[in-house]
Amino acid sequence: MRKLITTLCLSFAALLGSSGVVYADNLWSALKSDNHLVLIRHALAPGYGDPDYFDVKDCKTQRNLHDEGRYQSKKIGDLFRSNGIGKAAVYSSQWCRCLDTARLLDLGEVSELPSLNSFFQHLEKEQSQTEQMMRWIQNAPLDTPTVLVSHQVNITALTGYSPASGEIVFLRRSTDGSISVIGTNQTLN
Repeated sequence: MRKLITTLCLSFAALLGSSGVVYADNLWSALKSDNHLVLIRHALAPGYGDPDYFDVKDCKTQRNLHDEGRYQSKKIGDLFRSNGIGKAAVYSSQWCRCLDTARLLDLGEVSELPSLNSFFQHLEKEQSQTEQMMRWIQNAPLDTPTVLVSHQVNITALTGYSPASGEIVFLRRSTDGSISVIGTNQTLN
């Protein structure tokens, strides 16, 4: 009896594990099709918020990726390539930690998109920036894999989901222009 229970438990665990792999495969396949995109929270950057003397054009005044964050960014890019995505339309917040994450993905040229900028220290901008981002998503071609690198507050305002550093949030755009989270992929070890 113990052997039967052990066999059933192992079979069930294998079934759950294999369904997770299929699920992940489906997410990557979806990203390769029309009307899908991903949001990525910038990779690991020590600290919280930005200093009072923050200047968006001066990385020395900002919280930046550290070695582990740069390594994480490269590994995220490797994850895309291992799932058959070697090129993507890549957009980023103008914050250095986001731009560095986006560039280290090595998936293509990175375009700055101000509506992806953090409003963490200016919560009064949340509604207008989130509306701008929704309009951008509604009008984007999304006929090629599309990657948006941003901040936790922006991603949460847009999706209702709070991602970890470097987490990939897979989205589907419906015919009415609304978006829904179809899955996530954490990239921290």
